[in-house]
Amino acid sequence: MAVPKGKVSKARRDKRRGSNWKLAVPGLVACPKCGELRLPHRACKACGSYNGRDVVSVESK
Repeated sequence: MAVPKGKVSKARRDKRRGSNWKLAVPGLVACPKCGELRLPHRACKACGSYNGRDVVSVESK
């Protein structure tokens, strides 16, 4: 049976675990209607359109 030789400190443990969880920037695409950057497969926050239709009512400024 495998037994650890000694206690692994929190700093050493977290140093080993921290290099595997790098965050990636989400891929943004331009809205075909207004040109605003948005997340893919989601309604545009600026104009409220998705897949060529207006699905969310947005207050105009």
